[in-house]
Amino acid sequence: MSEHIVIERAGPVQLIRMNRPDKKNALTRAMYGAMSQALAEGDADPSVRVHVFLGVPGAFCAGNDLNDFMTIATGGEGGLEVWNFLAALVGSQKPIVSGVDGVAVGIGTTLNLHCDLTFATPRTVFRTPFVDLGLVPEAGSSLLAPAVLGRQQAFALLCLGEGFSAERALAAGLIYAVVGEDELESAVMAAANLIAAKPPEALRISRDLMLGSREILKARIAEEAEHFRLRLKSDEARAALMAFMMRKK
Repeated sequence: MSEHIVIERAGPVQLIRMNRPDKKNALTRAMYGAMSQALAEGDADPSVRVHVFLGVPGAFCAGNDLNDFMTIATGGEGGLEVWNFLAALVGSQKPIVSGVDGVAVGIGTTLNLHCDLTFATPRTVFRTPFVDLGLVPEAGSSLLAPAVLGRQQAFALLCLGEGFSAERALAAGLIYAVVGEDELESAVMAAANLIAAKPPEALRISRDLMLGSREILKARIAEEAEHFRLRLKSDEARAALMAFMMRKK
């Protein structure tokens, strides 16, 4: 488990809170592992009806921890925890609701493509700088984003790396609602409890019908992962990542 992932229960709702505020919730391998475990255990527990993802005020998730990226880019191995988390996310048998405030970069954006409802605050910006870092989209976003947003909006998000404000994300269909910072968690929990009160079997079947075959999505995630792994070790990505790290310093 990870000290930076807080798992809580609120009746039938399991809360998975990313809690690394000093790094804007940049995800480490241990954090991915803890979230995978939480999803698996929640799915196996019949008293859990809904998963909820939350961050901290001003930061939902700043993406992957760049030190992990640099380890792979400079010849190290790793990344299995990321793909295990994505498998758990795609395979979740329970509905998923997210509450996003502020920073939502990389997986902090693409995670929400797997959510059944996403609430965001007005100060939220969704951004996926994959190409700018010499990388490619992940988490099945190359399949999901065009389906949800349309090809041109998806290209703007995934390839141009344009930031999507909460209002733009709402208009594009990326999120369900925009709510104030002080209302975010109460709105998320109200929706989660409403979902949890539904007849569970009818809800499960309805959700499965809407999602369709998950094998296609799993295959796309695997294809993206192979490209991502190779790109991380490319000269192009190494240079982009090092330049980004230098700018941060």
